[in-house]
Amino acid sequence: MENNAELRLYTKNFRENIIEEPEVFLVHKIVELVYQSTKEREMAIPPLFKCPISLDLFTDPVTLCTGQTYDRSSIEKWLAAGNLTCPVTMQKLDDLSMVPNHTLRHLIDQWLQEDSQFCLDYCEMINHVDCISVLKHRLDSEDSTLEEKLEIVEKVYILSEELPLQNSCLIQLDFFPLLLEKIFRKVNGSCSEDDLRFSERALACALKLLPFSDLTSLNMLKEEPVLDCFLSLFYRGNVNIKRYLCHIVEVISSSLETQQVSIMLGKSTKLQQELLNLLAETSEASEAGIKAISAQSCLETTRENLVREGAVEKLIAYILESEKYQRKLAPTAIATIERLLVVESAKEVVISNPSCVRALVKMVFRVSDHQGSESAVNSLLALCCDSNHAREEAISAGVLTQLLLLLQSQCSGRTKAKARMLLKLLNSTWVEQPKEAASP
Repeated sequence: MENNAELRLYTKNFRENIIEEPEVFLVHKIVELVYQSTKEREMAIPPLFKCPISLDLFTDPVTLCTGQTYDRSSIEKWLAAGNLTCPVTMQKLDDLSMVPNHTLRHLIDQWLQEDSQFCLDYCEMINHVDCISVLKHRLDSEDSTLEEKLEIVEKVYILSEELPLQNSCLIQLDFFPLLLEKIFRKVNGSCSEDDLRFSERALACALKLLPFSDLTSLNMLKEEPVLDCFLSLFYRGNVNIKRYLCHIVEVISSSLETQQVSIMLGKSTKLQQELLNLLAETSEASEAGIKAISAQSCLETTRENLVREGAVEKLIAYILESEKYQRKLAPTAIATIERLLVVESAKEVVISNPSCVRALVKMVFRVSDHQGSESAVNSLLALCCDSNHAREEAISAGVLTQLLLLLQSQCSGRTKAKARMLLKLLNSTWVEQPKEAASP
């Protein structure tokens, strides 16, 4: 047990950076202690943790283009001796580059730190490591054809379905930023069908990895050529591509890590036109468009641009047609309109268009649910406080009945308080109108 205690001390000191010896010496020392305590530990080094050349525990694992992993010092000696083949497969090495296998090294460190009580789940995962490292290398290689890269992306998509993404090799090997690079730095003015097909599948993969990835990778869109590629892909892409890009816009607009990119996107007239055009679609793309526009409307700097590009009219049309096309995001649309009404020109658009007021009144009370009721009441309050014409239009559209029904429903106390405020405001208008009519 003495060796085990010494091993635990060395690994503890290694983690806490107490020992001032060079890392390589320390790793070799740990390996030496592992071998000395083999009989006591009742567990040999897992075969996957051994270099095929030296048969020792890996200290600096690297992967070759053949997919085989070796200890760096061992494979360097092999190559220095004039050998140009893979020691295990004996394949000729067309590419002599070595990719550090960080995942394998991490698993070995964990195995050492836990005194060899290695988790069986990781043993299963390690079988994927070499394969995934090679996929990344091939995807990043300029020598790979577009068709080959498309096949790789398909394989990565399948892996993303099978592996637990939160801790998967795909995340640890930084596939997300690599996919973004391949999507947005390769699109040009003359995108072929194959280019778009690759972009569609790569975007699908990227969105699988996005929830577990570092969002700062999206800051690459601050570069003008990359942003141009993004916009070009939005313009030329099919419905799926547009839907995927909408999700990226939504994430960018909702994160502090990508605030500058969000502001840049908010200034893009071309992007906002594309997003608003999606609202007329009857597919899932319209819902993706609503979510992206809603996220963008949270930024004050973007609201005026959205209003200028006709966002209010498009959102109203979406609400009016929500039942006909079974659209589920009418509450999100009305919440977006509420945010846009802080812009004076947005109020003018609604007041001058009776159908806009009718749409707001329609959302005050719905039998199915009360989602959107508060935003509808708030929007009408913002309009009616400053405009007699808006009050008259709302009353004509049946808002009084809608408000009374809302007050009898199970909506929140805050919504009811706002409804009473609006009802009081409108009642004063209703009382004044007969007086004005009776005066000579």
